[in-house]
Amino acid sequence: MLNTRFLLANGMEGIGWYKYELISRIVKAHPEHEFIFLFDRPFHEKFIFASNVIPLISPFPARHPILWYLWFEYWVKKQLAKYKPDVFYSPDGYLCLATEVPTVLTIHDLAYLHDPEHINFLVRKYYGWFMPKFAAKADRIITVSEFVKHDIAEQFHVNPDKIVCIHNGVRSEFKQGTAEEIYQVRSRYTGGKPYFLYYGAIQPRKNILRVITAFELFKQRNTSDMKFILAGRMAWQSKEVVLAIKNSPFSADFIHLDHLGDELPEVVRSAFALVYVSISEGFGLPIAEAMASGVPVITSNVSSMPEVAGDAALLVDPASVNEIEVAMTSLYINPNLKADLIRKGQLQSSKFSWDLASEELWAQLEAIIK
Repeated sequence: MLNTRFLLANGMEGIGWYKYELISRIVKAHPEHEFIFLFDRPFHEKFIFASNVIPLISPFPARHPILWYLWFEYWVKKQLAKYKPDVFYSPDGYLCLATEVPTVLTIHDLAYLHDPEHINFLVRKYYGWFMPKFAAKADRIITVSEFVKHDIAEQFHVNPDKIVCIHNGVRSEFKQGTAEEIYQVRSRYTGGKPYFLYYGAIQPRKNILRVITAFELFKQRNTSDMKFILAGRMAWQSKEVVLAIKNSPFSADFIHLDHLGDELPEVVRSAFALVYVSISEGFGLPIAEAMASGVPVITSNVSSMPEVAGDAALLVDPASVNEIEVAMTSLYINPNLKADLIRKGQLQSSKFSWDLASEELWAQLEAIIK
């Protein structure tokens, strides 16, 4: 039985794609097994990956702490009791405490502990109360980086032996573009101009305000027609970002694209560079995706990001606007540096495979069943 909420036809973000890439592969690779999908709202048929899937829909969505509790401890509990699956896998950090069914849980990060000021009060209280219980309850915990594995063991006093790191992968759509394709994409979005790129939800942990200031400094110090695309939904506490762009002397050089679907890979591969300097990340999937797309990366020197970037990115202090700007300028004025990062990035990104990740996850699920 699998928790498949966040598989949304329009609007999937990081955890949604994580579920999609892993679950679709596992279901197709194992027709000898039956998989029960638990949705919290009507689903698109494309998420029923094979004939061995039984979809169930709860009578209410789980998008709020109170509804999270009701969904997992009431509705999911009922399905587990009714169907008695061999194992319950929950890829989004939450599980059902009131069940004896063996459970495997993916915990992507502990951002609520490290950046509490950026999280809604009620959500923070929910995490603070339940996350240690989830970690203790799970028979196996999957993490997406060694950083998160050590963080969970330390914060929750969990035996590291029951925590397994399985790195995220990179979708095949993220690949280098041709000169003609890059020209076409830039013509469509920036009038043909090169652009720095950030993509993902726009919320405080992503450090967008400092990125905006750094880009303003870049424009002041360099004669450049460079643009900056921010691609992603305006999530929580994003009003300050909207105001910062509106009031910027370079407001015309900022371009906000709402959530991108199928167009995202082409926007990524056509960027001059990715600027992804979060305050903390459990993995930081855009880093690997940009590298696979032949795009140099500027990212943070904290949490999991150095682990994902290896030696193939410019690492900066996310609290330093000056370091972010210097990295931007270094890429702009030094084509040899840019070419070297692109080469190294291609090698680094090849380490991250959804095929391999799904096989490793299946091995963990089988181990619990046995």
